[in-house]
Amino acid sequence: MPKRNHWKVLFSIAVVAFFAYSIFPIKDQEFVDFVKIEAQARQSEFDALLQEAVARHEARQAPSAFIALKQIAAERKVDLTASYFPKLNLGDVKNIEKKNAILLDHLLKESKARLQLGLDLKGGVAFTLEIAPSALANMNTYERKEKLTKAIDIIGSRINAFGVTEPIIRPVGDNRLEVQLPGVNTKDNPDVIDSLQKPALLQFRIVHPTLTPAQVAQTGAIPPFDYERMTLEEDSRTGTQIEELYIKRVPEADGKIMKQAFAHHDQYGKSEIILQFTDEGRKRFAQVTRSIVENAQNTGVTGRLAIVLDGKLYSAPTVREEINSPTAQITGSFTDRDAQNLANVLNNPLDVPMIVMEQYEVGPSLAQDAVDSGVRASIIGAALVAAFMITFYTTGGFVAVCTLAINIIIIFGFMARLGATLTLPGLAGIVLTIGMAVDANILIYERMREELAEGKSYASANRNGFMKALWTILDAHFVQLIVCAIMILLGTGPIRGFGVTLCMGVVSTLFSVLVIAHLTLEWFFATGLVKTFTMRRMLKNIHVDWVRFGKPAFIASWLIVFAGLAVVAYKGTGVFGIDFKGGDAITLEYKTRIDTGKIREAAAAGNHGEIVPAYISAIGGSQEMLRIETETGKSADLLATLQKTFPEAGLTNLGTSVIGKTIGDEILYNALVAILASMGVILLYIAFRFEFGFGIGAMFSSFHDILMAIGLFVLFGHQFSAPMVAAILAIAGYSINETVVVFDRIREELRLNPNTPLREVVNNAISKVFARTIMTATTTLLASIALWLWGTGVLKDIAFTFTMGVLTSTFSAIFIASQVFYWWHKGDRKRVEKHQDVRPTYEWQGASRASK
Repeated sequence: MPKRNHWKVLFSIAVVAFFAYSIFPIKDQEFVDFVKIEAQARQSEFDALLQEAVARHEARQAPSAFIALKQIAAERKVDLTASYFPKLNLGDVKNIEKKNAILLDHLLKESKARLQLGLDLKGGVAFTLEIAPSALANMNTYERKEKLTKAIDIIGSRINAFGVTEPIIRPVGDNRLEVQLPGVNTKDNPDVIDSLQKPALLQFRIVHPTLTPAQVAQTGAIPPFDYERMTLEEDSRTGTQIEELYIKRVPEADGKIMKQAFAHHDQYGKSEIILQFTDEGRKRFAQVTRSIVENAQNTGVTGRLAIVLDGKLYSAPTVREEINSPTAQITGSFTDRDAQNLANVLNNPLDVPMIVMEQYEVGPSLAQDAVDSGVRASIIGAALVAAFMITFYTTGGFVAVCTLAINIIIIFGFMARLGATLTLPGLAGIVLTIGMAVDANILIYERMREELAEGKSYASANRNGFMKALWTILDAHFVQLIVCAIMILLGTGPIRGFGVTLCMGVVSTLFSVLVIAHLTLEWFFATGLVKTFTMRRMLKNIHVDWVRFGKPAFIASWLIVFAGLAVVAYKGTGVFGIDFKGGDAITLEYKTRIDTGKIREAAAAGNHGEIVPAYISAIGGSQEMLRIETETGKSADLLATLQKTFPEAGLTNLGTSVIGKTIGDEILYNALVAILASMGVILLYIAFRFEFGFGIGAMFSSFHDILMAIGLFVLFGHQFSAPMVAAILAIAGYSINETVVVFDRIREELRLNPNTPLREVVNNAISKVFARTIMTATTTLLASIALWLWGTGVLKDIAFTFTMGVLTSTFSAIFIASQVFYWWHKGDRKRVEKHQDVRPTYEWQGASRASK
């Protein structure tokens, strides 16, 4: 291997090692066992403390060893960090109890698996929030709905900033919302809800300029009636400081004036918080601070403005001058950690107070047999793709499979680093990514096949084939990255999450194929380790007049699209599942536990539509209940069927509630905007890199494929759920990839054959990539069909959608995109050659060659 590649090898090893390390630990570890290993000093003394904590838990004096250890440290005022974990830097926190809480929470988090399982596989913790009754007094039904919708968006942005955590956040009735968080349990820490991001009501209030509770107690003065007594506790570098203040009850401003807040260091290294205001917020804040300064001039006492969050006084910085600027600074004796925490809670504040009404643990929504079948289907799909590649490309196939394994490691490592949650549909998406990722390998290998047919050596064929396929691969993947960027910027919730994970999948595919696979083949050929490089064919080279069949194929496909859209219009909201339109949630008491898989079977046999069963138990309680989500109005009939099917279970209805949709109107709107914006960007990029007619064809075919997938999905009687949004967006990405490959070959044919009519150019280009297109489609179909045949529930829906999408995308790359390009230019290649990139290359033949 040339020395110039040594740095690439070292870089590749470092990247793979980093992401592989990020995955571990794969499973949760017992807290006591984990901290025993992690202790860095005075091991025997810490072991004795742990044993005492375990004994206290076993004696039922504490709900867990984790809580017991926290209690013992608080009772004895033991600084756990200084005594046993000195390498963990918490020096900026002086309060021992707070420092111990930060340390133990950190250790508990570190003991958990890096990649947590979703609500469908493992369950989690749920809590119900209710708008405070005092805030409901003057609200009509419409206002309640608006406030609840806004609360869902804000809490979702906090819990699921990148869209990869996969929580469930939905309205319950007209004044409550339910939040279900995956990968969380109360086994070690029953107070885990307290550590979750709670809703925050931010208020800016004036501090009484002259009176304090201490002065009132000393002088006997009457407390100001329009102020309330609040305690300010600040953990500074000199220790914990407590100050009692009178804070005005009516706020001067609330969180609406805020745009963003972030922690910052001033020129002396002290922590401060920067506030960025909205335009209206800037004006209001200037008015408030001006009035405080004017009052200070009259009283001679510097005024203060308090920051109150959910009724708790967080800070009361002084106001020395009117603040009329886009930003303001909150200064004080902050530690770095407190400054960051305060900045975090200042972002995305709610404008109504909400109260935690219920807290309970949620069991997995999928039965174990459904999980097992999904994992089995995923393994079969991956194995089929690997077997296909090795069968047709032998050594190259083996290299492709190895790079796929690296690709998966990078994707899992990235998800772990991002705090993503792995669900069964997510696992299916990764399997489908495997099927699509080999496309880049196939492009290179097919180019190598052409080079070998010309008598080139293996090393030369590898080098030339790689270079000829490089820009095709980069163009196809760069378009996908642009689409991902649009989803991340314009999308919310699962749309943004899909954009993030797809983006990482695209980048990891490029890295594993263009760097690792290419380096490996170079090494094989340079060292002579590989003597033969066998490549088999699925299809022989063919030549078909594709343009001739373009018009009838185009008409037929759009008839199917319109038929599907007609069914969508006819069924209306009937095409949507619980995720999109909400439903009922019935809570049942039972005597004998029923497997959730059997509940689903009974519901399907009784034609009760979509259901989501899960066992729940109140946090701190021992009674477990069965909770089933159904379509609206079907809960009573489902209960009757279950009572008849499982009489021994003794099912009793404890109550039914109305649940809202988890995919809100804003998410759907943002998804639509993201798709339309993607179409526009595709047009512009392809027009820039290729030619405008290519851009029109690419945009038209992508739009066609999305509509075709939706139409076929509904025609076959399926209902849309949250994972289906991601599946349809994935089809758009796959469609672009297929189209760019065909367009790149058309562009090449235009350059190499200056006198060939456009019709023949298009036909030749499609014929040359047809075998590769079928190979790529086959690998992806193997993965999706495996999920379809051996998966259950939502996996079947995802696999069906993607199977239809692969077939449609393959069809449209040949009969839609290419034909639209041909028709756009009216079959005249001169209209195409106006663009520099597709002008033909002319060559003089003789003793020397020159080109222009």
